[in-house]
Amino acid sequence: MILKNIDILNFKNIAAATLEFSPGVNCLLGMNGMGKSNLLESIHFLCMARPMTSLPDNALIRHGEDALIVKGEFANESGGSDSIACGISRGKGKSLKRNGKEYRRISEHIGRFPIVTVTPGDSQLVSGPGEERRKLMDMVISQANPDYLAHLIRYTKALESRNRMLRAGVRDSLLFESVEAGMEDAAAAIFDARLKWVETIAPKVERCYSRLSGDRECTEIAYRSQIAGTTMKDLLNERRAKDTVLGYTSAGIHRDDIEAKLDGYSLRRLGSQGQVKTFTVALRLAIFDYLKETKGATPLLLLDDIFDKLDASRVESIMREVTTSDTFGQIFITDTNRKHLDDIIAGMQGPRSMLNVADGNFSPLTCI
Repeated sequence: MILKNIDILNFKNIAAATLEFSPGVNCLLGMNGMGKSNLLESIHFLCMARPMTSLPDNALIRHGEDALIVKGEFANESGGSDSIACGISRGKGKSLKRNGKEYRRISEHIGRFPIVTVTPGDSQLVSGPGEERRKLMDMVISQANPDYLAHLIRYTKALESRNRMLRAGVRDSLLFESVEAGMEDAAAAIFDARLKWVETIAPKVERCYSRLSGDRECTEIAYRSQIAGTTMKDLLNERRAKDTVLGYTSAGIHRDDIEAKLDGYSLRRLGSQGQVKTFTVALRLAIFDYLKETKGATPLLLLDDIFDKLDASRVESIMREVTTSDTFGQIFITDTNRKHLDDIIAGMQGPRSMLNVADGNFSPLTCI
């Protein structure tokens, strides 16, 4: 899959831009705060109809404006193309069209245009709360499995209903059972999908981390869930008295987590900044491989400021991984250092381009 071009209006600090992209490597050069990451986020917005971060949609609209629009044209492996337009208006919400036709539900768009991002905020996948890792699982599995997203929506709605009942002091067991029935089936499907995903992705992460670290360290990941070895029904029945006191549902697949280890020790507690960064890059590249296998299409790869907190040998390993393999297709890379980007381009074959980014404006640079 290739993003051929993009039109942006009022997206964060980008007032207006019309850009064409190389089908190979696209480098974005500029100081911090100039708009490099915002361009990547606009691409993610086209593919996923949501920002890369947990920002509310309205925060994407340029300050002082009432609406934003991002349009792009994608070429797929079969030789066809799709035009996507995604917009947000203050007070009116979001609109999303494919080839001029509005989607009935935005969820229908998820997975059509697979994308993988590597950002400075990825460190939260190790050091942050379990919610960050659940979001990652949900986003990746949803791109590969449309049924998963439906189960997740159903579980979330039932969970919200149960929590409202707990806060209201409801004691009717029949009412709880009617709400919990929806949670139980959805939880089982979500658990199975997450378990299979971790079992598939774990060896990919381990192999990729080994290559990036020069075989100096060994990493592993494992899935942790409260319903492993039991059922959601039994878990809710067991916790109902406690939940009534707490006023919320204290157990379930909404508490699932992923545990990462390095040489047998907790990466979260003992990993250095460089080791954490190497792990998150390995995780994202493993996700790329997973999506490519399951979707039958090559995802876009966005690498935002990946050189930060890495020593020269790991940077070299990462660049060798993504630029000398035919695994990857179209890549977008941002950096503040021209030499980093020149070194990347010098070490690769095929089409490439470089843009200078300043105050939300983009101008072409000659590749050395």
